[in-house]
Amino acid sequence: MRFWILISFVTVSGFSQGMLLPLLAIILEQNGVSSSMNGLHATGLYIGVLIASPFMEKPLQKLGYKPIILIGGFLVFSSLFVFPIWQALWFWFVLRLLIGIGDHMLHFATQTWITSTAAPEQRGRIIAFYGLFFSLGFSIGPVMTRLLAIHESLPFIVSAVFCLIIWVLMLFIRNEHINTNEGVEMIEVSSSIGRFIKTGKIAWVALLSPFAYGLLESTLHGIFPVYGLRIGHDVGLLSLVIPLFSLASLITQIPLGILSDKIGRKKMLLIIISLGIVIFAIGAQVEHSVIGLFITFALSGMLVGSLYSLGISYMADLLPKSLLPAGNIMCGIAFSIGSITGPYLGGLFIDWFPNTSFFYIIVILLVLVVIAIGSKKETGDTMSV
Repeated sequence: MRFWILISFVTVSGFSQGMLLPLLAIILEQNGVSSSMNGLHATGLYIGVLIASPFMEKPLQKLGYKPIILIGGFLVFSSLFVFPIWQALWFWFVLRLLIGIGDHMLHFATQTWITSTAAPEQRGRIIAFYGLFFSLGFSIGPVMTRLLAIHESLPFIVSAVFCLIIWVLMLFIRNEHINTNEGVEMIEVSSSIGRFIKTGKIAWVALLSPFAYGLLESTLHGIFPVYGLRIGHDVGLLSLVIPLFSLASLITQIPLGILSDKIGRKKMLLIIISLGIVIFAIGAQVEHSVIGLFITFALSGMLVGSLYSLGISYMADLLPKSLLPAGNIMCGIAFSIGSITGPYLGGLFIDWFPNTSFFYIIVILLVLVVIAIGSKKETGDTMSV
């Protein structure tokens, strides 16, 4: 029961994030906000994650998982309820910031709870469930933009109510604390900064996947709607196309997780990222076609839509349990840096290269990531813990 309530919370969190990115991008675009400012505004969610990250580890050790999840969930649903009250650029940015802090609190606690209790031989499969249901929520979220035709406040209220329901269910789950003593004899680092440095040295290669996924997810959901409108697609079409990236990952998330348990995370990552490069390069040639756009988003989602969950599994493989909280925080930081970088660079790309396909900036990113992962020596990948 605990596992499925945690998964439900992750699903609703993904739903709210998947809704907010395109919803606010479309509202701000229709209000005449520039694409670069639109992209900069979208970074609020992920700046919130970065603000919260250094302060997560100690409260988790002291309070346990449940209080962190409840506080994070409260910040999310209360902020969503407040969105319709006042439409101001700075005010919405602050709300995005608060949602970013709340989302990171509940994701960090749920990820650490799941990774610390998962058996190593089933880790890929279990974390794939985590990624699958986050993607499910994220893929449904953009459909809420269609409710704008009824009332501008409706998407915010619907999302807030869903969050509140799961938050109430979480009250009935028994709290637990992470076992911080396990692995201490091998990782003698007492300070948080020291643990972050040690984690970075051991598992930096695993952090590239959350970074790449954050950049992809935020760019496709937060800035591609702006680009899509400018090349002639309408809001109704975009609200159906954009969720395909996350929706298609539902098909392959668990099979790829199981396969990575067998062939190894590094090999799995190199395969899916390389194929993703090919898909986006072809997508740049067919972006004006509705069918071409549907196929591009679907196939890319089936491949690189699992980057985040595979990255977490890779990180958990490389680190001892005593460093898992720091590892999960750093995955969140990597994801946030990618998510902050993506919308702003994407907005600048649209402004500076209006006649160049938006997909090319994604191709360049993935090429750099696959080179970095491929350059990591195998001996470092399987470091003894």
